[in-house]
Amino acid sequence: MKRLACLPLLVAAAAALPAHATEGGLGRPITGLQATSYAGLIPPTPGWNYQVSYVFYDGNIGASKQVPLVGGGSSLGLQAEFQLLSLTGLYIWNTKPGAWNYASMVTLPFAYADVNVTANLGRLSAKRKDSDTGLYDMAFAPVIASHHFSQTQHLSLSLYIYAPTGDYEKGRLANLSLHNWTFSPTVGYTQLFQEGTLEWSTTTAVDFYTKDTATDYQNGDVFRIDSLVIKRLHNGWGFGAVGGWIEQLEDDTGPTADLLNGFKGHSLAFGPIATYVRKWEGGQAEFALRWLHEFDVKNRPQGNPAMLSVSISL
Repeated sequence: MKRLACLPLLVAAAAALPAHATEGGLGRPITGLQATSYAGLIPPTPGWNYQVSYVFYDGNIGASKQVPLVGGGSSLGLQAEFQLLSLTGLYIWNTKPGAWNYASMVTLPFAYADVNVTANLGRLSAKRKDSDTGLYDMAFAPVIASHHFSQTQHLSLSLYIYAPTGDYEKGRLANLSLHNWTFSPTVGYTQLFQEGTLEWSTTTAVDFYTKDTATDYQNGDVFRIDSLVIKRLHNGWGFGAVGGWIEQLEDDTGPTADLLNGFKGHSLAFGPIATYVRKWEGGQAEFALRWLHEFDVKNRPQGNPAMLSVSISL
């Protein structure tokens, strides 16, 4: 099994942006950004691997739609810009050669949020705007287990945990935390074709949220699946497509959610992805750039998410 640069990091926090269906309209995942190269595969070489990723997302919910806000209350529509810089470390355990190997992951995210809403003030409404920059909710996976059926077929099992480490203030628009814990059991699968130059990887997960105790808002469980196909060339470049589907499985609950009939949402997204691998003695780096268009969106912001990432193996 050759050494690979893009590991099953799942860019766990790179798809989890602030002030965000679920409370704030967006929840943790952004459609299509959870798809990662080699999602089912942990390489056999022990040691640290790193990823730096940058996400840009500008989305909106129309002014005719009421949206539950993370800081409490609701608004008529939502226009928001989110930027996220995530630093991820993946440690591959030193295990004997075999069908299984293991890793652990932690992500440190920093976010910028700019939110515009028309807020409800009793029978009146008024436009409000807020922005903030700082540490967002950290994510970690204590154990990622990868099973190797063959040289070309791989499966990973993991539990990703999001902790409410970002700044939060009840009543504020641009909170840098969802103010809850989120647990995401995740399955990744990778199939390689054409001597490993053609890759298909898929990531499936369900997000379980704890209650936001400040607002008494309980997000419903969210199912998501993200997939990508990449053809890699001998000159280091790779090209393909990436897509995602988010489907909320149950209604939100709580005083605000009940007024909005549960605010249950879903979305689809599709777009291109390009990669480039640069190798050197003892390591390599893979650069990846993707852009997606969201469509068939309900009770979530709709936009065109983009992500640039660099994965480094030493």
